[in-house]
Order: sequence, then structure tokens, then C-alpha cells
Amino acid sequence: MSDISSLIEQFALLQQLDDAGLEILSRAHRVELPAGQVVFHQGDACSHYIIVVAGVVKVLGRNANGRELVLYRIENQGSCVLTTSCLLGAEDYPAEGVTETEVTAFLIPLAEFQRAIAESEGLRRFIFDSYGERLAKLIGLVQEIAFERIEKRLARYLIEHVGPGFILLTSHQEIADELGTAREVISRQLKVFQQQEWVALSRNQVLFLNKEALKRIAREN
Repeated sequence: MSDISSLIEQFALLQQLDDAGLEILSRAHRVELPAGQVVFHQGDACSHYIIVVAGVVKVLGRNANGRELVLYRIENQGSCVLTTSCLLGAEDYPAEGVTETEVTAFLIPLAEFQRAIAESEGLRRFIFDSYGERLAKLIGLVQEIAFERIEKRLARYLIEHVGPGFILLTSHQEIADELGTAREVISRQLKVFQQQEWVALSRNQVLFLNKEALKRIAREN
């Protein structure tokens, strides 16, 4: 089975492509990337449409002071909403993409992406369906940051990411990057949780003592 055939098999919409779409897709380049590799830098020109078929790419924004915010992740069978936006608007990347794991992806060159929009109904539908789905998730993140209390967002993050033995192995800075706030805010709120005897804190580790209390906070309006 060719690389392109294996790509098409993973996406229902690609299995219904017209001839123009199949020709365009045949020009995609398969890439294998190690964990920790930058896929695109903030300020880079956008030259390819990206389809991730295995692994995870983390997309993050960074301000002038170096503070980071994880915007979203491109995971198995995913595309990049910022890449699509930059290709459509002929803009440079406003954020950075870094592989969190080993990644297999297909890259469609800019000229072929433009052909897809103009000439292939099937490929155009695939691009915009993926774009709409991921844009909605990005808007959801903005709403969470703007309107939800940090204690609720932190409690939900802890519950969603706790590992075996009710232990979360991560730093306060990493949690802050994920939640779009400052490390000091996270440290202060974790100390509040510790004073309530809901968690116990040590270096780069959060031990759950009362998971039900955290769930209650996460559910509160």
C-alpha cells in the first residue's frame, strides 16, 4: 500500500475524493519527525498544509517576555488550524509548533493547497471541515481563559491528567503554560488546595488526597 493510500484510509472524507483531489494529494510529502523538533517557528512563512497521522504536535504562543500558552495540540488524524488560516490569508505563523512525540505527517505544498481550494470539492470540504472543528476548540480555550475561575480550570486539569497512584508528575510552570496563566498563580492556587488537604505538593509532583473535592470544584458554575 502506498503512503497516500494509507493516508486516505484514515479519513472518511478523503475516501470520496474527486480526481483533482487525488492528484493533489499524490504530491504530498510524508515526513517522520522526532520528539522535541520545531515544526514551525513564530514568524515563519507558511508553505505547507499539515496533516498529522501519528503522534502529537503542540502549538503554543509566546509573548515578548517569553511567557507561553499552549493553544492546542495536533494529534493523530489532525490538521493545524493556524496553518490553514495562514495559508488562506498569506500570513506568517503567529505561534510555534513543536513535536511532543515522534510524529508522522503529510505536507501539501502551498501551490497544491491553493489548487485544492480552487479545483477539488472533496479536498476543499476536508480542509474546511477540519478547520471549523479545530477553530471551535480554540475559541473554547479563549472562553475558558476569559471567563472561568482559575481554581475551576486547575481542578479540571489535575483530574484530567492525574497518573497512576493518583500522582501528577509535572512542574507548576508546565501547568501554567497549559492553562495560559503565570506560574505564581498556579503555585498560589495549589497551596490553597494543599491547605484544604485536597493535594500534597512536592517538587514537580502533585499527590491527590481528595479527588472528590477537586471534582466538585471542577463542576461548579
